[in-house]
Order: sequence, then structure tokens, then C-alpha cells
Amino acid sequence: MGVDATVEGEKVILVPYMEAHVPKYHEWMLDPALLQATGSEPLSLDEEYQMQHSWTVDPLKQTFIILDKDLVEGKFTRGSPHVEAMVGDVNIYMNDPDDPFVAEIEIMVAESKSRGKGLGKESVLLMMAFAIKNLEIRKFRAKIGDANTASLDMFRKLGFEEASHSKIFKEVTLELPLSESKLAEMLVLLGTRNMYQ
Repeated sequence: MGVDATVEGEKVILVPYMEAHVPKYHEWMLDPALLQATGSEPLSLDEEYQMQHSWTVDPLKQTFIILDKDLVEGKFTRGSPHVEAMVGDVNIYMNDPDDPFVAEIEIMVAESKSRGKGLGKESVLLMMAFAIKNLEIRKFRAKIGDANTASLDMFRKLGFEEASHSKIFKEVTLELPLSESKLAEMLVLLGTRNMYQ
């Protein structure tokens, strides 16, 4: 897996999180509603730059910035940040000490104009396919605030099932173990998408 990996779908292009993305990302994370939806703490701009750097060097994390293809100005150029088309991010963490083939997945579509267009669903599917092929992930987990019905509905439609519900943290944990048939389906999806490494 290279930090320069780019994945193109029908509606989105997933690109590495670059320094050029940080100011807009920081602006998103000043929104209290986004902080609550993502379970994030506010960071200073300097801290956000440090966070961006940590994502590029940590082998147990992978993040992509989601570009809305409808917003890309001119022709997409690999290696260019295309800040004008940034609408969110999709991440995975390999944070299960008992199973290196489990990844926690997160999605954020921060730009309201790009919500409800299927970008989140496609981004999650592309990230899962990427993780299966490049990181040999065999089970995905999503932890979602129990008030975030849009995310819960989307993950359930993708086949995730509730594994637990924390009333204290007001969070639902959903899981998707990959059967042989689901694995084959994901690899077919990957085969129909453009991936550049």
C-alpha cells in the first residue's frame, strides 16, 4: 500500500490526505455538528497539520480525502489535491490487538451540498475493497453515534449488523465479517474501478 494510492469510482475519487487539504479540513472541524457526529475533539490548525502527518506515516491507519467528481475543475490530475472538490474523508484503523485482519471504518461527508448523492456509500465500498486487496482485511467494524440514523442506515444497507450498543457512550458497533461470497463481490467491485498506486 502506498501513501500515493488513489481510487476512482463513478461519483468519487479517493485521494491521499495531503498538506494542501488541511486548511479546509480544519474549517470543517470547527463545526460543532460535525465534531459531534464524528466523535472528534476540536484541534488547532497546527495540531491538524500534525494529525495529517501522522496519518501518512502510521501503518495501522489509512485515510483518503473524498473528492466529488462533479466538483473537480478541469481534468483530474493524480497527485494534485483538487481542494475545490473536497467533500469529506473515509478512514480505516487496524486497532484490534487480537486480530490484525479487522479494520474499523469511518466516513464523513462534510459538505452538505454533496450529501444524499450516494458519495458516502461509494466511498465506503471503495475503501473496503482497497483494504481487502491491500491490507488483507477480512472483517469491518463501524462505531456510530446512536443518534446518527443516516450513517446507521447506510452501513446496515451495506450488510453490517449490530454487534453491540453502548448506552453510556450512546454508540452502536456494527460489524461485517467477509464471507467468501462477500469477499468475491468486493474484489469484483475493485476490478471495475480505477486504482492507481
